[in-house]
Amino acid sequence: GEPVRARSARVSRNRILAASAVRAGRSSYGFRLRDDPSGLRIEEDGGGKVLALFRQSKYEPKVRSPLNINLIRDVSVGSFTLELKMLSTTKDYGHRDMCLFFGHQGPSRFYYVHIANVSDAHANSIFIVDDKPRVSIAKTRTEGTKWDDNWHTVKLVRDVDKGTIEVFYDDNPAPIMTAVDHRFKWGRIGV
Repeated sequence: GEPVRARSARVSRNRILAASAVRAGRSSYGFRLRDDPSGLRIEEDGGGKVLALFRQSKYEPKVRSPLNINLIRDVSVGSFTLELKMLSTTKDYGHRDMCLFFGHQGPSRFYYVHIANVSDAHANSIFIVDDKPRVSIAKTRTEGTKWDDNWHTVKLVRDVDKGTIEVFYDDNPAPIMTAVDHRFKWGRIGV
């Protein structure tokens, strides 16, 4: 499987939404592994709690898309900024990766960001799943985003009025990938 860990989550649009999402992210009840919760658990790491995906989900999507989708319960957003500390604990290879999900309206209707070591047709891009297999919608992207054995800050910024999607990695002021799409104006978010 693809073990991943998220140390903290912060969602901001306004104070009420931010407080609700942070509380959900710190609770073992805040995230739910879609259709197969057995691969998700809260672990101790460096004196804090982390959300860990420790085994591959048995979920089988109707259309080609990721298998491990962890959505924050009871939080649906339009425009937002999601900032996470993330660690990939899988072996180092071209598709060593992490994913962020947003605009999630159902199992076959959502966006996701796939941040991977190497860019290709199915990696290191912004994708849409719209009742058919994933399609890259990235306008710009790097040739790859290097994961290692350290924690990294990932920030996803979505503006539904403009249709913009931007992804930032660590302290780089320039986005590592961008897209413009107006299809899903709201939805759940997760990792």
